[in-house]
Amino acid sequence: MRCFKSVAWVLGAFLALPTWAQVKIEDPWARATVPGQKATGVFMKLTATQASQLVGVSSPVAGVAEVHEMKMDNNVMKMAAVPAIDLPAGKSVALQPGGYHVMLMDLKGPLAKDTSMTLTLKFKDSKGVVSQQEVKLPVKEMTHGLGKDGGMGSAHKH
Repeated sequence: MRCFKSVAWVLGAFLALPTWAQVKIEDPWARATVPGQKATGVFMKLTATQASQLVGVSSPVAGVAEVHEMKMDNNVMKMAAVPAIDLPAGKSVALQPGGYHVMLMDLKGPLAKDTSMTLTLKFKDSKGVVSQQEVKLPVKEMTHGLGKDGGMGSAHKH
């Protein structure tokens, strides 16, 4: 009987998990750095099960982590922090070089190719409920030209 109660409690707790925490994170990666470089970008594809927003990021490898957007403004490419990125239900949103991305600044050390790092993403659903998801992701070199990782080669540098 005691075992049944434990199983029932665990099952009840599992079923009570909020569905708003469900954001699929695909192909996450961070751009490798060289010694002395204090900033880099992180890229991925996000798909939320219900309308949500990416409202924040953090990482133990950086003193500052922000959600950024790059866009053309009067024929000038500009990059700036944004308060949130909308994640429409069931639609993928790409965080990629030249567009939305995560910016890691005040790096605590170089990010070497073929290592990994941890990033925590903060989401807010349409009811205002906030959740977090931690992801471990690989550190890669930027590829030249458009590659499978969506990189823009040497055309875009932080």
